Amino acid sequence: MKLVALVGSNAEQSYNRMLLQYIQKQFKLKFELELLEIKDVPMFNQDEAELHKDNFALTYINNKIERADGVIIATPEHNHTITAALKSTLEWLSFNLHPFENKPVMIIGASYYDQGSSRAQLQLRQILDAPGVNAYVLPGNEFLLGKAKEAFDNEGNITNQGTVQFLESCLDNFIKYIEVVTPLKVPKPIASEDLDCNHPIKTTISGIDPDDPEWLEKAAAQVGAVSGDSYVKLDNGLLTVDQLNMFLQAMPFELTYSDDNNQFLYYNNQAQEASTMLAQRVPEQVGNRLSTVHGSLQAARMKNVEWVIGSLRNNNQEYVRTVIPGTPESLINVHNYQAMYYPNGNFAGINEIVFNFKPWLDWYLKETGQRLVGGNAGAADATTGASDAGGHGGGHAAPTADATTGASSH
Repeated sequence: MKLVALVGSNAEQSYNRMLLQYIQKQFKLKFELELLEIKDVPMFNQDEAELHKDNFALTYINNKIERADGVIIATPEHNHTITAALKSTLEWLSFNLHPFENKPVMIIGASYYDQGSSRAQLQLRQILDAPGVNAYVLPGNEFLLGKAKEAFDNEGNITNQGTVQFLESCLDNFIKYIEVVTPLKVPKPIASEDLDCNHPIKTTISGIDPDDPEWLEKAAAQVGAVSGDSYVKLDNGLLTVDQLNMFLQAMPFELTYSDDNNQFLYYNNQAQEASTMLAQRVPEQVGNRLSTVHGSLQAARMKNVEWVIGSLRNNNQEYVRTVIPGTPESLINVHNYQAMYYPNGNFAGINEIVFNFKPWLDWYLKETGQRLVGGNAGAADATTGASDAGGHGGGHAAPTADATTGASSH
């Protein structure tokens, strides 16, 4: 379960930030928690309504809340209310942006005094219930940390075990609440996807027909792309292009990438013959429009391709996963489509992982001494059943599995 937490203060020293950091550390086995800061969010101004499109902090917070299973807000209390910075952030996130719509939210707070931000929490509940916000806030699930100066030790841990136990019970209630309300979420409508690459992005290489079978060589020459033993500095590494290619080719998966302009840009060529691949690809496809890559599909299946892309683009889910039906018992052909994001959280395209899950399953069962039960024939059942519907973030059924060949079909 992925949660995000808003630090309700823009102060450098904040006990509410400490409280969230403690939750992040202490309860990491219950959920994944990412802290979001509001210090770089500008003061709300309706005259600058379009500012959210260019402001990194606003875009980032909006995207993170959109994709989270739930949100925790830690609010201080300033003059019996929430901070001006938090109020301004919520104004932005309920004007043109609406990430809190039907989103489970838990409110907590820490303050110097006994009441532990109780009045600010009450006001925050009213704000989150307002039109344009429409968050789902669990009633009566209140955690108020009073006398915050004395509550933490030098390592940032809450010292009173009774307080820790109560905090854990509130978090457990919130987890259960998320599980109840998440199925009520209505996915965003999916517009028709442009599979013809008609909306160039910053990294689009212009002047070359995407369907040119020599696109790779021509595009590489146009931009002066490095190759061979030239070094590429990555986030956490320094590799030559040759080393990077070897690394990707050694992956026990077939990998592809298409950008947010729906242009097919990469696959790791693990096999010389396309016929030996689970998802057949050929070098001439690199650079193609997705409409060309999928040109042989029937109209109904093309709609399923659009559904996969649109679901990931719209934040309806973070990934789409399915098993291709009709394969022999020796093969469990799994396709996983994962959304990728730019640094500000905007959709950046899709990476696809295709692999035979059967050897992994057999290894796991052998190592753990377990076996598959039920159905007609043990191992064969691993390729059917619930897997046919597709497992994916968001809890909505995937379309017919045939469509999930994605960027790999031709």
